[in-house]
Amino acid sequence: MTEEELVLSATQKALRINLDTSIYGSMVEIGAGQEVARQFFRAGSASGTIAKTMSAYDRNFSDAIYGKEEHGRYVCKSRLLNMLDHEYSLIEERLKIADPPDRRYFTFADTVSTINYEKTNKGHGWIGVRFQKKSNSEPNDIILHVNLHDQDAKIQQETIGILGTNLLHACFYQSDPKDILKELYDNLFRSSIDIDMVHFYGPDFKDIDNRLLSLTLVKEKMTDGVIFTPDGLNHQPSDILHQKNILALRGSFRPVTKVNIDMLENGLEKFSSDKKVKKEDIQVLFEITLSNLKTDGDVDEQDFLDRVDILCSLGYTVMISNFRKYYKVIEYLSQFTPNRMGLIIGVDSLIDMFEEKYYRNLNGGIMEAFGIIFTRDIKIYLYPYKPNTESELLNSNNIPIHPRVKALYEYL
Repeated sequence: MTEEELVLSATQKALRINLDTSIYGSMVEIGAGQEVARQFFRAGSASGTIAKTMSAYDRNFSDAIYGKEEHGRYVCKSRLLNMLDHEYSLIEERLKIADPPDRRYFTFADTVSTINYEKTNKGHGWIGVRFQKKSNSEPNDIILHVNLHDQDAKIQQETIGILGTNLLHACFYQSDPKDILKELYDNLFRSSIDIDMVHFYGPDFKDIDNRLLSLTLVKEKMTDGVIFTPDGLNHQPSDILHQKNILALRGSFRPVTKVNIDMLENGLEKFSSDKKVKKEDIQVLFEITLSNLKTDGDVDEQDFLDRVDILCSLGYTVMISNFRKYYKVIEYLSQFTPNRMGLIIGVDSLIDMFEEKYYRNLNGGIMEAFGIIFTRDIKIYLYPYKPNTESELLNSNNIPIHPRVKALYEYL
């Protein structure tokens, strides 16, 4: 096994950093993320690496140090950035003058909420590192948003400890951002955590397109979906979709056609007139599945960027997902909002939804899939289609549905 193939444990990674005399910095953790610094102290020789650790667990203490957030939230990107700004400025102020010239400084920060005792919330957190790849250089930032899926707070805390150690190790010992992302899952189960937003900034990442890194998250199954807003930036999905009336349109959009726009405009008109929909809360979403991005079995990155650029320039929000089946995307979107959602769909796609062969991998078959759809507040808008000049217009009243699932269709 080569050195590149060898996966070090979290303790071994922490010790490797501790023994590297060129790496020196601070760690600050808010909320449930108290495990990262512990990894480094338990590994030994931490005095050569850790200048300071701090846990601003109380909200009043946290506000006194980092300032209050406008929206009153603590587990958010703005809080993480304030932590990094404050703590790295202290390093520059207190350490740089007196320390050896070959030192590479860092600040690690996280703000995390784990699952509560009643299990009524979902664990998630923001994690980031500001670090120098080379001594006497401008620092870089790596920012992540993670969702924690284990049903035990202790396990979620341990997961954060391993993830944070992986991140700090990758910052100093990996160069390719995609390799940094892949290392994050060392010694972790994919089912325990997903990463749905990543930003790389700084002189060592000046040629990096964060949209391609978001695509990597989906390709490597680190998350089910990533979102880009009209400004072309990637965002945490819940920041965009929380409590919204989501109206989704799936397609390949290669390119965006008049039919796509007509589907959206007519679907949006119907959706907006729904009494359960607030116009000011409507969030239109153009969804592209990973399979729709693939050409000859792989994703053409430039083609992906071109499609996202076009849709964003038209003022639309874009989601890239791993979902081949509609019931999965409905289930995914419903985790962000309890409000009425809409799905605009073509005739062929609706017919495929009722093909039993696509659900053979489910124990409950097609009934299991539609059980998910029926329990969500979702309206489906069918765009009619005329196959040729001699055929009749296909709509919701006459599309060909197999008799065995006809009753299911009528119920929908």
